[in-house]
Amino acid sequence: MEHLGRHVIIELWGCSDVINDAALVENAMRNAVDAANATLLNLFVHEFSPQGVTGVAVLSESHLSIHTWPEHGYVAADVFTCGSTTKPRAAAEVLRKSFQAETVDIRELERGVMPPQTQPQAARELVNVR
Repeated sequence: MEHLGRHVIIELWGCSDVINDAALVENAMRNAVDAANATLLNLFVHEFSPQGVTGVAVLSESHLSIHTWPEHGYVAADVFTCGSTTKPRAAAEVLRKSFQAETVDIRELERGVMPPQTQPQAARELVNVR
């Protein structure tokens, strides 16, 4: 097993005012889920007063979340998927276009990667929180 999932962190800067419209954010999220070839189970979007929108899409493959700061033209998004049929990076392009972002920073993490068993126990930093 190489990894169980991929987690794409998306930073969008210089976004248009659409990031303050819950209906437009919801539409962008639905399009991003489709582009990622994921299966939407549930979607919740909340519009804050006086500004800002947060959305969470629960996927069969994991989740997509969005948080907007219209006063900064900024959107923080992440797409976490498991399985071999999803394309979480494709969601980033949909969000870039939907929010008309001027600058995009994308980082990808492989999730569910077992630490090497050859390392001494003291060298590994595994924390169990109770």
